[in-house]
Amino acid sequence: MMRRARIPQLVATLVLAAAGFAQAQPNAAPAREPVFATVGQRTITVAEYRQALAVATRKKYYHAKPPEAELAAFQREVGDELVNRVLLLEEAKQRGIRPDRERIDAALAGYEARYKGSRNWEANRERMLAAVAQQLEADSVLERLEKQIKTIREPTAREARTYYEQHKELFVEPERVRLGVILLKVDPSSPQAAWNAAHEEARRVRERLAAGADFAELAKLHSGDLSAGRGGDMGYVHRGMLPEAVHAVVDKLAPGAISAPVQVLEGVAILRLDDRKLARQRSFDEVRERAGDLWQRAEADAAWKALIAELRKRTSIRVDESQFLQPPGAAGKGRAG
Repeated sequence: MMRRARIPQLVATLVLAAAGFAQAQPNAAPAREPVFATVGQRTITVAEYRQALAVATRKKYYHAKPPEAELAAFQREVGDELVNRVLLLEEAKQRGIRPDRERIDAALAGYEARYKGSRNWEANRERMLAAVAQQLEADSVLERLEKQIKTIREPTAREARTYYEQHKELFVEPERVRLGVILLKVDPSSPQAAWNAAHEEARRVRERLAAGADFAELAKLHSGDLSAGRGGDMGYVHRGMLPEAVHAVVDKLAPGAISAPVQVLEGVAILRLDDRKLARQRSFDEVRERAGDLWQRAEADAAWKALIAELRKRTSIRVDESQFLQPPGAAGKGRAG
């Protein structure tokens, strides 16, 4: 009834566009690109940064523009990810990590099958495959490096318990309520007259309930919710499973009480609170395994972040900040790292 990090890495499919799949010019002379960042001996061009920003924007904001308030931070986040990528690839090289050749070959075969017959693909196949292969190899190496760094031993009982004690809020069983519902469905795009009619019908149903009518029978007769066949019984739900407006109504009900009609996205609802189970702190013995899993995850994330911090600390990094939105009063074009 009435009814959820970090910037994603560049994906190989979009390398096709970056390599000129849409308007390929294989004979064009290479031009000197303006530099976005220098990372040790490696340079990242402005074109590479802008391509990464376009990809990240499409992935995170689903083809919409980032909100103005988030744009400056988002641009820097993408820039930092590009710098980190260069650092991590060099670290993987130093560690002798090799890409997963079998998976890469299978992926390349998939591209061949997908674009077979395209004139642009046939004319520029070798260049396109080289660009995609390079991207896939880099992604594979980074994946293996990350797995290597994030492989953490099992925690001791003491470590798991310490994590539990320091993060007890993660092990609270939330309050749950058992609800009954009669939902008079209205299409969200319906005119106001339809909503008014639903409110009037809900008022009459509520009056019948107040007079002693059986809630389950009226739910079977009138409700458009999936729970109608069960007499309106939704079972136990916790906060977040239903709209906040519904929880605001339920919070004020005593067990057995029936609400006044409340408008929700799908129509007008009448709610009955059948039971309320208060929030409960779960004991360590109940959550021992989960506490250990969360400890491992936290240790893995910390190890990954520590590696990146160390790589950034020991590598000369300069970024052209003119590519970012500048906060008021900011000055200077370069940032050393």
